[in-house]
Amino acid sequence: MIRLSFDRRSAAALALTALFCFPMSQALRAQQDVPAAPAQGADAAAGPVFPKAEAADFTADSPTKEQVNTFLQASWGYDPSRIYQVQRISKTVVPGVSNVVVLVGEKGNKQSGALQFFALADGKHIITAGEILPFGEHPYMENRSTLLKRAEGPSRGAASKDLELVEFADFQCPHCKDAQATVDKLLADFPNAHFVYESFPLVKIHNQAFRSAAYGVCVAKIGGDKAFFDYAAAVYEGQAGLASDEGATLTLNSAVSKAGQDPEKVEACSKTDAAKTAVEAQKQLAEDLNVNQTPSLAINGRIIPLGGINYDTLKQMVAFHVANDGAAK
Repeated sequence: MIRLSFDRRSAAALALTALFCFPMSQALRAQQDVPAAPAQGADAAAGPVFPKAEAADFTADSPTKEQVNTFLQASWGYDPSRIYQVQRISKTVVPGVSNVVVLVGEKGNKQSGALQFFALADGKHIITAGEILPFGEHPYMENRSTLLKRAEGPSRGAASKDLELVEFADFQCPHCKDAQATVDKLLADFPNAHFVYESFPLVKIHNQAFRSAAYGVCVAKIGGDKAFFDYAAAVYEGQAGLASDEGATLTLNSAVSKAGQDPEKVEACSKTDAAKTAVEAQKQLAEDLNVNQTPSLAINGRIIPLGGINYDTLKQMVAFHVANDGAAK
């Protein structure tokens, strides 16, 4: 599977992102309209009036309506304007796989949309818009546990991991460059956050990304985390220089110097099997978590694309997870 930078992501991923990350006013534009039932005198400001859910449409044993509602609260609870109704949980021809339809709306907006997904037999995953996503009462707990164990990239911020933000980024990705200001602002607003940078070089479209990441591994190894973030800032600043082999050499060596390190030592280190293995481990972590675009940010295990998301919405999501996720384990 080809991993995508934000500017090349699929339409399906856009629709999925809209429903799970963006405010409903944006999300509904990406979804199919669903006729609402007559308002019957109800205040239109309350949002759409959904058609009555029919008992005949609930034929599957699993998941239950309560389980779906709990999952949606874990995913959408950050947005107080979002309203929804589980409309159908039906059997499919595949044993253990259920078809779930949820009607979705927004307070103050008569328009409504529909989210359809297939709940898998393991009770832990769903498929929607061509993507596999975690499901359950605590859908992001498994990802969070994985990141607590395996996200070992350079870090900054608080020592506690009760709020852990993990960025997956590619030094040659233009949207990753843009996202660094967003990350800095987020860390200023949440000083209790523990931030980890994980390189996810998209080697099929960015031919200097792996090399840049390997340099980063060595800068961190030799100079520590602060040196790495100084290096990262310099690489992003000079990102245009990564367009050619010669330009990349100049750009990376300059970034290493700005980080207070020796370019010759870092270059030699970057060519070692240890450095390459470290980059591959970060890349594998992203793939194991089904990260499919850069830049992406994991908020206590909840992975969202950073490109295109409104900052206020992002801040709202982080605050929601701070209030609901509990201590790291």
